[in-house]
Amino acid sequence: MHHALSRFGRRRTLQTGAVLAVVLGLLAWWLLPQGDERGPSGPLTFSTGVPSGVYQRYGERLEDALAKDMPEVAIRLRTSEGSQQNLARVATGEADFTIATADAVATYLRDGRQGAQRLRGCVRLYDDYVQLVVPRDSDIRSAAGLRGKRVGVGQEGSGVRLVADRLLQAAGLDPDDDITPVPVGIDTMPVRLTQGQLDAFFWSGGLPTGAVQELSERFDIRLVPLEADLVAKLQAATGPTRFYRSAMMPADAYPEAQQGQSVPTVAVANLLVTTDRTDAGMTEAFTRTVINSRDRIGREVHAAQLVDLRTAIYTDPLDVHEGAKDYYRSVKP
Repeated sequence: MHHALSRFGRRRTLQTGAVLAVVLGLLAWWLLPQGDERGPSGPLTFSTGVPSGVYQRYGERLEDALAKDMPEVAIRLRTSEGSQQNLARVATGEADFTIATADAVATYLRDGRQGAQRLRGCVRLYDDYVQLVVPRDSDIRSAAGLRGKRVGVGQEGSGVRLVADRLLQAAGLDPDDDITPVPVGIDTMPVRLTQGQLDAFFWSGGLPTGAVQELSERFDIRLVPLEADLVAKLQAATGPTRFYRSAMMPADAYPEAQQGQSVPTVAVANLLVTTDRTDAGMTEAFTRTVINSRDRIGREVHAAQLVDLRTAIYTDPLDVHEGAKDYYRSVKP
């Protein structure tokens, strides 16, 4: 009898221990963070733009936000000539994420350039506004008035060059023969204008662009209207030009230059771009940071304030990356 009770006691002890182990295991599972607490890890290269442009300023602020949200990711920013070079870098694996205008993306796809089919969209960001800048006392009053002038048209790999050439053609000018094209970027255009080396320059960027704002505060400039008929001619050509739309630069974009006047111009959306090679978790986290950091970055880079969750998923002409879709599903009401 004593022997049987002893066996019963041991069995009961073993059963109690097993139950306790299960309970403790479940408790540990409950208390531990689910999934990978560290989130994405590894290197990440973000191709931005020219040093004094909005792409670079936005990239620098976003880098800070990403470092906080993804501490295991080693982020590297690379300056570039602009949208066209950015797309080539991402498509060929030289960079993981970038910003590019929708018309530049459509052109890259249309031309079937290397890696084009691998490109994916993450976020529709803010709009770029085309800015045709001249000295205030200039006789240039329209794009057609650039005939025979020395015009800064943007670097070869830039989105500025793309839209400048198209606008000149819409205005009836040959971009190579009817003007003297100067292939420089926003980092040198302002000083060339003040020194008389340029009669005008094109810039396409968020409002306000720091380099243009600083120029307007130390030199008398004017913004030339780009009227709706130019946009109509661009859109009539179909293809990548369908992404251009008529817009108004608000009077307070550059108060010194505009003197209380809004200016008609051309606008095009910017997209955050990656490829199907990029990990879904990394893309979801990157997309989340872009949306969540909007207001914080917007205090320093005004254009960032215009990122809108309601329209962010519309990355036409690119399909949305699966990781970005995961983010949008997670915040869907």
